[in-house]
Amino acid sequence: DFVFATPAQVEPKLYERTLTVNGVSKAYCMTGWRIGYAGGPAPLIKAMSTIQSQSTSNPSSIAQWAAVEALNGPQDFIPENNKVFKERRDLVVSMLNQAKGIDCPRPEGAFYVYPSCAGTIGKTSPSGKVIANDQDFVTELLETEGVAVVQGSAFGLGPAFRISYATKTSDLEDACKRIQRFCGNLR
Repeated sequence: DFVFATPAQVEPKLYERTLTVNGVSKAYCMTGWRIGYAGGPAPLIKAMSTIQSQSTSNPSSIAQWAAVEALNGPQDFIPENNKVFKERRDLVVSMLNQAKGIDCPRPEGAFYVYPSCAGTIGKTSPSGKVIANDQDFVTELLETEGVAVVQGSAFGLGPAFRISYATKTSDLEDACKRIQRFCGNLR
């Protein structure tokens, strides 16, 4: 037998179990400020506050006030920023997928791509170094082409590397061309 509850009966029970969390890093271009917030039932927020106070230090008052101003300030720039970031994402994904040995999936959010460099493993860089893993790939890319990326193994995603597309489009185009050249010169 099934017992059906009305939406009015379900809503108060869900409210008691709902926690909403967010931050200002992405929408307000405040990466590195490490400001987040949560809303939910008072007992849960109090428990979170107790745990937080015993495990980490607080963000600076400057970061806290900057987040308040971001949340209370104009919001009209967000859709435009989203459009620009999507364009940059699509550019980077397309250009990296044109590099030999690179497979770059299209992410749905944030502003990072994690392209696989598995197709470059075992190849030899122009310096004569055999690329054995993503760490070798990022090191050789930096030394050969001057492009700094982070190895995916640092995020549990090897053999891959991470690129942020939260920078000027012209810089992204240049970096991707250099990655294409680097990969094209592997033997």
